[in-house]
Amino acid sequence: MARGRGYRMMFSHEIESFIRDFTKDLNEGTASIFAGAGLSLPAGCVSWPNLMDEIAQDLGLNILKEHDLISLAQYHVNEHGNKSKINRKILEEFTEGFEETENHRIISRLPFSSIWTTNYDTLIEKTLQKENKVVDVKYTNDQLLTTKPKRDIVVFKMHGDVNHPSEAILTKEQYEGYHRSHEPFINALTGELTTKTFLFIGFSFTDPNLDYVLSRLNFRYRKEKRQHYCFVKEPKLNDSNNPDQATLDYNKRKQALIINDLKRYGIKSLIINEYSTITDVLKEIESRFKKKTIFISGSAEKYSPIDKEKALGFIHKLSKKIIEKDFRIVNGFGWGIGSSVINGALEAIYSKPTKFSESQLILKPFPQFESGKRKLPELWEEYRQKMISLAGISIFIFGNKMKNEEIITADGVIKEFEISHRRGNICVPIAFTGYASRTIYDEILSKPEEYYKNTEKAVPILKELADNSISDSDKINRIITLLELISK
Repeated sequence: MARGRGYRMMFSHEIESFIRDFTKDLNEGTASIFAGAGLSLPAGCVSWPNLMDEIAQDLGLNILKEHDLISLAQYHVNEHGNKSKINRKILEEFTEGFEETENHRIISRLPFSSIWTTNYDTLIEKTLQKENKVVDVKYTNDQLLTTKPKRDIVVFKMHGDVNHPSEAILTKEQYEGYHRSHEPFINALTGELTTKTFLFIGFSFTDPNLDYVLSRLNFRYRKEKRQHYCFVKEPKLNDSNNPDQATLDYNKRKQALIINDLKRYGIKSLIINEYSTITDVLKEIESRFKKKTIFISGSAEKYSPIDKEKALGFIHKLSKKIIEKDFRIVNGFGWGIGSSVINGALEAIYSKPTKFSESQLILKPFPQFESGKRKLPELWEEYRQKMISLAGISIFIFGNKMKNEEIITADGVIKEFEISHRRGNICVPIAFTGYASRTIYDEILSKPEEYYKNTEKAVPILKELADNSISDSDKINRIITLLELISK
């Protein structure tokens, strides 16, 4: 069963609590990601030991016996007087045509205003660009002084960029002097760490960057620390790092000590058994975030058997109530109902501008003219896909149009239902309005378990919404009850 229809993985109490709180931070615009090397490794990017293997050989050392790789880089510079070989290795290893991972894609779809990383690769920014986001990349102090017009997100690359390897932070001397050479980055990060909740992804306790990053976060100087999180994989017997019980016991003890030490910086560790759990957690966060966004689909040439003014008033009041319940609305300005959706939402927003925001109303009017060689049906299909992808719940109202002087079911609304169902959106037909919404209702009621997890609670409400005899206020209350039930 698709996630969006009610499927939910079982997580530990600790991770479940994190998902709930982090999703709330996302909705409030106060969440961020700090990405380490582990985010890019599954995409094929080189690990630090592999990057430094040839460097160790040049020094007559064995990379398998070396753990302080930052010092290893420094030894190489000390011996050769420059970073030229290390710079070349960065170019060679990080400029391959890597493909982003599912974790990259989920992160890029979520509404972060900033992402921090110690990685040199460009996977994060390229994945964001594929989501049509305007990305402002910062890896030098001077770049912090400028703002890219119409940016959607800032990517702070604390240790540099693959395309400028000579400026990459690699050696012990560079790390030791980072607080002086890159003070603006430290100040910017410190500011964000006091106002946002960070999720650290891809950092392991053998990552050569982690200690240097944590030592500059300035958490220890603040009495009240904001809560941040990181993923920690539990050691397992017979994995590559734990060949026997004695080694496993040792590593578990060390991990416990490190986890406790991270608390000094306000970082809570989330214990996972497999790295794939990270993807599951991110998917769940995305699903819950999207369920706070409702796509309203519908069109109406005629409103019978309902009086037109009453029908438009119902849509207006429903949209207003949805905003007042802290949901977001996505609307394509459907014929006959779009204005009522917009006016109802705006009434709620403008009546309490300190509580509700214009960002809760996302308008996506359909293109009316062909673009180049692309025909309107092709443009509309793409538009529907993008619009519906923003939401986790789809509401269907009316759904009729005039064709050859005859009122027929609007095929566009049916298409939006089919797209919503394929994408995992929970579909809510307001069946008393008839036409496409009634067709969708009949389809859902024929096999409700494919559309809802909690059918015993959802189906009775859907049936009540097919009954035009109850009052508009009762209908709206039932819709809100259903939305709150399925958005949890």
